[in-house]
Amino acid sequence: MFDVKLLRNELERVKEAMAARGKPAEEIDRFTGLDAKRRELLQESERLKNRRNTVSQEVAAKKRNGEDAEPLIVEMREVNDRIKALDEEVRVVEEDLNKLLLSIPNMPHSSVPVGLTEEQNVEIRRVGDVPSFSFEVMPHWDVAARLGILDFEAAGKVTGSRFVFYKGLGARLERALINFMMDLHTDRHGYEEMLPPFIVNRDSLTGTGQLPKFEEDVFKLEHTDYFLIPTAEVPVTNYHRDEILSVEQLPKYYVAFSACFRSEAGAAGRDTRGLIRQHQFNKVELVKLVKPEDSYDELESLTQHAEAVLQLLGLPYRVLTLCTGDLGFSSAKTYDLEVWMPSSGTYREISSCSNFEDFQARRANLRFRRDAKSKPEFVHTLNGSGLAVGRTVAAILENYQQPDGSVLIPEALQPYMGGLKVIQAK
Repeated sequence: MFDVKLLRNELERVKEAMAARGKPAEEIDRFTGLDAKRRELLQESERLKNRRNTVSQEVAAKKRNGEDAEPLIVEMREVNDRIKALDEEVRVVEEDLNKLLLSIPNMPHSSVPVGLTEEQNVEIRRVGDVPSFSFEVMPHWDVAARLGILDFEAAGKVTGSRFVFYKGLGARLERALINFMMDLHTDRHGYEEMLPPFIVNRDSLTGTGQLPKFEEDVFKLEHTDYFLIPTAEVPVTNYHRDEILSVEQLPKYYVAFSACFRSEAGAAGRDTRGLIRQHQFNKVELVKLVKPEDSYDELESLTQHAEAVLQLLGLPYRVLTLCTGDLGFSSAKTYDLEVWMPSSGTYREISSCSNFEDFQARRANLRFRRDAKSKPEFVHTLNGSGLAVGRTVAAILENYQQPDGSVLIPEALQPYMGGLKVIQAK
């Protein structure tokens, strides 16, 4: 949630930051009016409550002295009615304020490049050599069809568009990648493994910033207030919701495999073929809870941990810093990792690594104490894909395809494939 103090004390800086994100200033200006109205109502309510206390004492005194207290009793009834009306007005204004605060995105960090479109993202580095082929490369869905390891048509019959059956060595490849990523992040990078629920409640999605603004992008279970998770970030970050951690418990590093479910409501017509944009997909997610002063160093290490997967798999990629207009709603700074896809001759996103600072922690009431006597502070939360598994399968199928239609298995993955070195058509 947005910090109210920033809106009260640094409104112009907030408006400049939101303008860099492409958010209209009128929405930010609404805060000033609502906040002033709330204070005005509370002041009047407090004045009337003080008057009610005084009148109560006067009524009691008159009754003790046998005097007529009826005019004061009438006044007290009127004061009570006005207080009730004011309390209702305050409730409505506070509800509007809360909705407004939940709709304002995070402030971009000062190091984030200013820009409104993805074309203004800044490339930081490229890693790995783009492969050259002596034959015409195929997109991963055609490679998979020849090998008989992915079946989009059957999934369309069973469920609908943007679903897939993994078959045979395709299913083995997906499972191998999940195990490889989980082992890497737990054994080498020091994350604690989690297997979270795939269904969460409204409070959890509000805590990480998906609700209320992006409800159309998630799948809601009918007749309940439960939702299928769009990413393991949601249950894992909310694991410590409404808690106060001790400083000795920080940092916390979690890694979780989960299925992810997204309606892709804003992606009509994009990537309708293949594994890039599915309604259901697997992902390994990295989540960090850290002290505020450490969060940007932690973002760098988080990004390196995600990059390590691509490096070990021998997949060429690049790292981008997202500009202000391309940042996710909750993010203060994000690095995107994009893997090379030979069939399209371009890099495609395979991981986003973000620092949310205290934005999610405010919404989830996730705090820590530096010592027993200190005031609780909000932690900083971070997460990143380590990696999106289906997109990694797609990148392997395209980058490691051979002239005969087979696909080489990256060396680091071969132990997870039972020593198999190549996927060939039956």
